[in-house]
Amino acid sequence: MAIWQKPISLELLAASNEKTAIGRLGIEFTEIGDDFLRGRVPVDERTVQPFGLLHGGVSVVLAETLGSSGAYYSSPEGHGAVGLDINANHLRSARSGWVTGTARPVHRGRTVQVWQIDMVNEAGDLTCVSRITMSMLLPRN
Repeated sequence: MAIWQKPISLELLAASNEKTAIGRLGIEFTEIGDDFLRGRVPVDERTVQPFGLLHGGVSVVLAETLGSSGAYYSSPEGHGAVGLDINANHLRSARSGWVTGTARPVHRGRTVQVWQIDMVNEAGDLTCVSRITMSMLLPRN
């Protein structure tokens, strides 16, 4: 059963992030499952650090993009979501291609959500694992 409580599509996600840091870094949403969001970031001149490796901060941007989008679209209409905490463990570097992240909820509560984001390189090797805690904003009266 799908967790999405607001209308969601790849086109809607792309349009809402077009003129943001997400769009400028080349992050793309690629798949919406019943209980996950998937997206990817290119490893190119926009996203690498001086040694040619995907910048760790960019992995965190991908994680926060997927986790916060998941939290927002899986909450009821009128509710919002803002990040409280995020962590990342960088396990393997990436020098080219794409890094793909998959975000799944660990906990979806009324006031707090926790999402796990696993990132892999094109060979399917785990490059980074991240967890984000989201504060759910209730509608204002």
